[in-house]
Amino acid sequence: MSIRILLADDDAALRRVIQFKLKQKGYAVAVAEDGLKALDAIKRERYDLLLSDMKMPGLSGIELLEQAKAAQPDLDVILITAFADISQAVQAVKLGAADYLTKPFEDEQLFVAIEKSLKLKKLQDENKFLRGQLHGRDFFKSIVGVSRPFKELMALVDKIAPTDATVLITGESGTGKEVVARAIHLKSLRSDRDFVTVNCAAIPKDLIESELFGHVRGAFTGAVRDKKGKFELADRGTLFLDEVSELNIELQAKLLRAVQERVIEPVGAERGVEVDVRLLAATNINLKEQVAAGKFREDLFYRLNVIPVHVPSLRERPEDIPILTSAFLRKFGQGADISISPDLHEGLKRYFWPGNIRELENLIERLVILRKSDTLAADDLPADFGAGFPEPAEADAERIPGGMTFHEAEKKLIVDALNRFGWNRTRAAAHLNIPRHVLVYRMKKYDINENQPSA
Repeated sequence: MSIRILLADDDAALRRVIQFKLKQKGYAVAVAEDGLKALDAIKRERYDLLLSDMKMPGLSGIELLEQAKAAQPDLDVILITAFADISQAVQAVKLGAADYLTKPFEDEQLFVAIEKSLKLKKLQDENKFLRGQLHGRDFFKSIVGVSRPFKELMALVDKIAPTDATVLITGESGTGKEVVARAIHLKSLRSDRDFVTVNCAAIPKDLIESELFGHVRGAFTGAVRDKKGKFELADRGTLFLDEVSELNIELQAKLLRAVQERVIEPVGAERGVEVDVRLLAATNINLKEQVAAGKFREDLFYRLNVIPVHVPSLRERPEDIPILTSAFLRKFGQGADISISPDLHEGLKRYFWPGNIRELENLIERLVILRKSDTLAADDLPADFGAGFPEPAEADAERIPGGMTFHEAEKKLIVDALNRFGWNRTRAAAHLNIPRHVLVYRMKKYDINENQPSA
């Protein structure tokens, strides 16, 4: 990819000469005739280097330097002046200028200043990348599992991470969808850039558009200055939209354009802004059902669902419960040698885990903090933990015949519970230790209805 340079100078003749010479050296060059137009270009597009005259109408080189750095903190700036003023040079460097040239200068001086600036930037990027790799190693120590579903998930992550493909991550609440998204980012070619997260359900509906796309000063009451949205903050990196199903239909149209054209429209802006973002989205809702109900745009669904990744529930990977439990004991034990008794181990394996890994982590943290000894037992479980573990007689009554797949067994348990409580969903959900909305979701998934025969 060509290095992109923005040249800002009010001298048209000099501007043309410098632009021509830089293009001969292989740089991609855009020009602006004053500081205000240069700043507008910087807010709309990404550049590797700003080459700016010091004396210009509208904004001086120093003022442009300050505002350009606020808009693009990693932008390198070289200032040019006709007056050799040491105090200005010191001020420019303090404000973040990479170099300072005095007119008249030789072509070679300009090329050396640009190459020196770009080399330093490359070293800074490599340093950031290495720090990211070290962080990544620590991060991946927390992703553990030995089950087949877990290994298949991580194999898929390894395969898709180096691409720029959009990914839709699905799974129940608490399964670790954001962890999977972060793993994709850290294994990608963008790992040295930012990973920006947005919880679409946690932001008020009247603020989400500004949060995603930014706004310009005066766009609405309280918009006292320009503000970058999450898309711009994630430029050249990865943007993770959690609970994407919560976006309203109107905002979905703007998101569709951003995904398709890599262009966003800040609130109140007259022109779009180009962005280079790897998009990952997640939901615990069946988006196909949302599309059928008219609550989610079909075209956006297919744009997001380029590569679907399903994160298995903890019930689908029971072999991982002991290793996850050990990891959480190390995390919260602060060096203490804490173990789990056999009766608690068995109980953890039998529990339904409606909250998945998040629920297991929270439980272990609670047990560690409130422990009476360094051996945790079933008696240490809090009184409000689910409805307790099934008693042996109850477990025998719900024993699953051999040869059933996981999904067949799960469907049988749900139908049995519904039949047992006269198809009262609230009581059946309580019996299964799952929230009512999870039961309803599973009934839709398996096409379970009251008119079908008992399993």
